[in-house]
Amino acid sequence: MNTSETTATCPFATERFPWPRDGAAPLVPPRQYAQLREQAPVVQVSLWDGSLAWLVTDMAHFREVMTSPHFSASPLTPGFPFVSPSRAAQSKSYQTFITMDPPEHGQYRRTLTKEFMAKRMQELRPLVQRSLDQLLDDMERTGAQADFIGAVALPLPSLVISIMLGVPYEDHDKLQKWSGDRMDLSIAPEALTQSAKHMSQYIDALLLEKERDPGDGSDLLSRMAIEWINPGKVSHADAVQMATLFYLAGHETTANQIGLGLLSLFQHPEQRAALMADASLVKGAVEEMLRFHSITHMNSNRVATEDVVIGGQLIRKGEGVLALLHGANHDPVAFPEPERFDIRRDTKDQSHVAFSFGIHQCLGQPLARLELQVLFETLFKRFPKLQLAVSEDELRYKDKSFVYGLKALPVRW
Repeated sequence: MNTSETTATCPFATERFPWPRDGAAPLVPPRQYAQLREQAPVVQVSLWDGSLAWLVTDMAHFREVMTSPHFSASPLTPGFPFVSPSRAAQSKSYQTFITMDPPEHGQYRRTLTKEFMAKRMQELRPLVQRSLDQLLDDMERTGAQADFIGAVALPLPSLVISIMLGVPYEDHDKLQKWSGDRMDLSIAPEALTQSAKHMSQYIDALLLEKERDPGDGSDLLSRMAIEWINPGKVSHADAVQMATLFYLAGHETTANQIGLGLLSLFQHPEQRAALMADASLVKGAVEEMLRFHSITHMNSNRVATEDVVIGGQLIRKGEGVLALLHGANHDPVAFPEPERFDIRRDTKDQSHVAFSFGIHQCLGQPLARLELQVLFETLFKRFPKLQLAVSEDELRYKDKSFVYGLKALPVRW
């Protein structure tokens, strides 16, 4: 890989990226992010295969990379950086509009935008509420203790996205298994590829059924058949990839955000009490959870398509960039005392980038916000004495996953 004469030297050059979090502070970014932000916010680091990539750890340069026309989001572009062998296999296993560059990206995104507009998402509120109420009823019937991840955090977004797409919910166990494999940074590439194949085959067969008999178009897959595939606007193969993405993104991320958000409220009982007393704090609390945890912490990889200067560093064509949204969301210039969880935080001047930034920011963010808001509006009304059932040092985290989260969250009430 080419390097420039102005290359900044990483103080942690002997430590290959990604770096582990501090076991004593598993909810905040690795300590190196803050050190680099002060010393060299744009710096080259070594990856698993010995290649180099530029690391961006502050908000200003994160936004600059995300909005620059001189970077590609496509993993097929030579020089695109992968943080593990499994991510290389995952990124090459399917291509959707989120890995496309303009103008193709815009064409697909405009086709999908109406499905995820805030107004349409709000129409789903009764569905989300009913689904949550049923899951909380089921949890309560188990006794006085449960794993909140397995009982509520995972099934809620899975149920909602299944109904929204028109995917049979009874298949969620195998779909979640395949989804989990595709998010695992440590899994063997062959195993990930196999799970990706199974998932694509499942969606392919389901979509073929919708194309033959789309019904009244009450679910998204049926509308894809009626409005896109059957009229020839979108190919069946492309629609399969998009539907797969919707399912992957529609539950894995929100499920992990729910678990970490609840844990943060357990850690800050005074903020939990404030939330219980004043429902108007819920929206701000959700935004702080999104900022603080930034669970898709390595989701903004790019590769330069032209020579470009970022933060005083010359990034040459073909060099990869890892723009860290977790680093940006913990930049003290954007968010004073960034490692302090505060549901009353004033974010008017600097909005977080938990859903990334620029043309590739998450299309499904209104759905994620809706699910989080409904859950945290409801949970403590139903279970005002809800608390952690184990000590915090017993909790285990998905530290080898593309989406950070808890493996389990035992609670009692």
